[in-house]
Amino acid sequence: MIIEQKTCRDLEIIANRLRIKSLEMIFHRQAGHPGGSLSAAEIVACLFFRVMRIDPSNPNWELRDRFILSKGHASALLYAALAERGFFPSSDLDAWGDLNCHLQGHPDILKTPGVDMTSGILGHGIAIGAGLCLSGRAKDLDYRVFTLLGDGECQAGIVWEGAMIASKYRCSHLTAIVDYNDVQLDGFVHDVMPLEPLKQKWESFNWHVIEINGHNVAAILDAFDFTQQVHDRPSVIIARTTKGKGVSFMENRSQWHGQAPNQKEFQQAFEELERTI
Repeated sequence: MIIEQKTCRDLEIIANRLRIKSLEMIFHRQAGHPGGSLSAAEIVACLFFRVMRIDPSNPNWELRDRFILSKGHASALLYAALAERGFFPSSDLDAWGDLNCHLQGHPDILKTPGVDMTSGILGHGIAIGAGLCLSGRAKDLDYRVFTLLGDGECQAGIVWEGAMIASKYRCSHLTAIVDYNDVQLDGFVHDVMPLEPLKQKWESFNWHVIEINGHNVAAILDAFDFTQQVHDRPSVIIARTTKGKGVSFMENRSQWHGQAPNQKEFQQAFEELERTI
């Protein structure tokens, strides 16, 4: 079993390092999605550095826990975490998005060590997560599956088809995390297509629901610990987050869903985030 025992403060520092690295990648490429990468940093840091059973030296280890970035446009955050965790050299991040690079604009299971699902077309993560759970059950493998969703992604009907499948087959080894920052490409989620009552929606699909502050590392870890005690249904963690977290001019601004910063903006963002470490 390969699990990093990091303290809450360690994980907070790692989360902000992932934010900085994500922004560096997006700035140098002049493409990417900073808002949702910054909002999910604590969640990803907790998963890759404390919660998941993984081995960077053996990325195809059969007993590893699986992670699905269903909101695949936040790939900068995932690649930053994989590099920090040791799946490949950090220098590889400099070639992100190049034609022949193993790090593409959206995660590709055939190219990138540590990627367990090709994603980018939103909404598929829950159904594939359920399939991975059923595969593990059939093979008597005791791994867990974690699927990170965007809140705007939950407007897609296919998410709820997956939720029905996972509930029907009591996929208790599946945990979904909704990065609920309430901002999507065209504005606030509550204006574009409201999700509320989101907790009751998941409960009506017979999921166990936990609501937390998605930037509170202790609360994130407690939520993941609690899901391990649920044995008769899948679990979902609704994580209330801030779009563009940590960068003053990006927070809660829909324009930063998929816009790269210029030199001046990047420098300000870098300085603001560096002060948090």
